[in-house]
Amino acid sequence: MGLLQVNTTTITSATSSVTLTGIDDDSVYMLVLSNVAPSNDSKYLNLKFTVGGSASSTSNYDYAQYFQYTSGSAFGLAGTNGTSVNITNHRIGTGTSETVNGIFMVYNANNTSEYTFMSTESANMDESPKLYGTQGGIVFTATDAVDGFYFSITSSSIASGTFTLYKVV
Repeated sequence: MGLLQVNTTTITSATSSVTLTGIDDDSVYMLVLSNVAPSNDSKYLNLKFTVGGSASSTSNYDYAQYFQYTSGSAFGLAGTNGTSVNITNHRIGTGTSETVNGIFMVYNANNTSEYTFMSTESANMDESPKLYGTQGGIVFTATDAVDGFYFSITSSSIASGTFTLYKVV
């Protein structure tokens, strides 16, 4: 098993959103986010799947995630029928290393007979700054052919970060 880089975008100055496409077959794909930060403090990184290169805003985003803090506290969050999903379900900030860093595996994206599933695993610093890890899943409950991802920051912009899509080969 190996990885084939399909697409990558590195942000070095504020932008309102990032679209990363390249899913074009029934392979498993891996999305890697590195040092994604907002322009304003205490914001969420939002995800929408793209269909035909455009963000899908249908009410088809479900999620379940578990959080663990270095303080020892832990909790779970879940939701259904959203028009997007906060990919780590926690706020990030503008301080040193207050970023999103994660690996997200994507299944069935190009299959129009199945929902698109994404497993989530990330290690992040929130706006406090406190280290937290998330594990969980996201499902796009539509049988559309998903070809990528659309990212935005709630009431802000994306200041920096690297977004990379790989095909598992």
